Amino acid sequence: QVDLVESGGGSVQAGGSLRLSCTAPGNTDGLAYLYYMAWFRQSPGKEREGVAADEDGSATYADSVKGRFTISKDNSKNTLYLQMNNLKPEDTATYYCAADPAADNDPLNAGRYTYWGQGTQVTVSV
Repeated sequence: QVDLVESGGGSVQAGGSLRLSCTAPGNTDGLAYLYYMAWFRQSPGKEREGVAADEDGSATYADSVKGRFTISKDNSKNTLYLQMNNLKPEDTATYYCAADPAADNDPLNAGRYTYWGQGTQVTVSV
């Protein structure tokens, strides 16, 4: 079992930026063997949506965030990041970090991830 912990959420105005972080503080190996990690988001009444995925250094993004969001992983700090720029009100959601040690051909599919964080809220106002 790997417990993931997100941080960095908050409230910003449209056009602003936030950086989310995800760590595994209780995992002896940190994120070292979690080769496949991603960020998802979910708003009330909506399905969980894949936002960005890092597959052992290769990034995949949802069309809705391309050019605005950047996923990165710093193995030396055992941290996964999601840099979110030019935020829009429609980005408002709870953002979740997910991880899995195994490869898959659908990185933005929530069903392929074994480990999940509890989420961090992002609210973007007009």
